[in-house]
Amino acid sequence: MKRVLDHIDGHLDEDLSVERLAQVAAFSKYHFHRQFSELFGISVARYVQLVRMKRASYRLAFRGASVMEVALNSGYEGPEAFARAFKQWLEQTPNDFRKQPNWTPWLQALGPITQARSQAMANDFIDGDVRIVDFSDTPVALLEHRGDPSRIGDSVRRFISWRRSAGLPPRSSATYNIFHSDPASTAAEDYRMDICAATNGSIEPNEVGVVEGLIPGGRCAVLRLTGASDDLGAGFTFLYADWLPRSGEELRDFPPFAQRVKFFPEVPENETVTDLFLPLR
Repeated sequence: MKRVLDHIDGHLDEDLSVERLAQVAAFSKYHFHRQFSELFGISVARYVQLVRMKRASYRLAFRGASVMEVALNSGYEGPEAFARAFKQWLEQTPNDFRKQPNWTPWLQALGPITQARSQAMANDFIDGDVRIVDFSDTPVALLEHRGDPSRIGDSVRRFISWRRSAGLPPRSSATYNIFHSDPASTAAEDYRMDICAATNGSIEPNEVGVVEGLIPGGRCAVLRLTGASDDLGAGFTFLYADWLPRSGEELRDFPPFAQRVKFFPEVPENETVTDLFLPLR
């Protein structure tokens, strides 16, 4: 089943019929359909549709793609059929979502995908996956997100817009997140995370709220995650609860952070790469 989910991620523009995916799984299509539904609580066809819609929503909300372009890239013959399916999924038209996403139904709609991935793609980390590096002082352009984690998408949209105007594309400016809070143990209104882009230039005053910041250099434990990066909790839990007590290392006074090395939808979701950093003395 993990092979099937990986295949879906990597071939969203190709034939993803039950027959084709049953071949990937090496099951008969009758047994495959039943097993997939029993394991994940969702039909194969519905799962494929949701994954395609997720990519479409990212392109609309974060990349500014046109509805026509996204509709055709999502396997629909035209924007009308795509708009009907999209509204049924998210309670918003594609155009309205592109302008101002409503994140609550979006998060709810992604639930079956998240559940399926957590069952089939759980990472079994070992101490050997962790490496210790000397991280260099990294000046960054920084936007603080403060408040409900479900609204991070709005902060990301503002930061992307500023980043484009400042000429700091991800291909030439590394992308970081600094995690000041754990969403599992922090009240929504107190949650804080910084969205950052590496830069050596000064930051002009702006309405978005982007300011100059610094990720200080020093020793760091690094754990690389490959695959869906919506939830980094399992990786950080391993670093804090498992690796750190066994390592004999001590923490430095700076929050954990992550570098988004390759991210969705520029690459298929199973090919995304995220490095988790734990600052050490």
